[in-house]
Amino acid sequence: MITVPAPTMLRALPAEHRQRLMRVAREVSFPQGARLFEEGGRADRFWIVRSGAVELDMRVPGRRAAVVETLRHNELVGWSWLFGPHVWHLGAVATTPVRAYEFDATAVRLMCQDDPALGNTVTPWVGDVLAHRLRSARTCLLDLYAPSGAGGDD
Repeated sequence: MITVPAPTMLRALPAEHRQRLMRVAREVSFPQGARLFEEGGRADRFWIVRSGAVELDMRVPGRRAAVVETLRHNELVGWSWLFGPHVWHLGAVATTPVRAYEFDATAVRLMCQDDPALGNTVTPWVGDVLAHRLRSARTCLLDLYAPSGAGGDD
């Protein structure tokens, strides 16, 4: 299986739109082991990793949380903030000390609403990240639950 990296903001957005978004960003840091958000919680912000690593995980009944993906430099942490009902579909934990840019979800959604050109670049970028995460989650679940030798070629 070929793994294609998720699109980063740098590759997905024109410079003008990146600059607009960065004007509302604030720098934050998380110590190793800090939980950024829990599955089912309110998705009111998102992050772009500057340094460190963040694991995305999902609850699996009767098991430890399954790690779906590890995010690093320039990757988007969180997509649930853009799509209703704005509830986290995964959890996230810093596996190393993390420095990141944090964005207020409501402010960014309003910016996208007020400037359709911005919205027309942000929405497909986050949608592409969402599609990438769904593929990662599917692979994770297949690894956990598929019978041995039951690989699907689709």
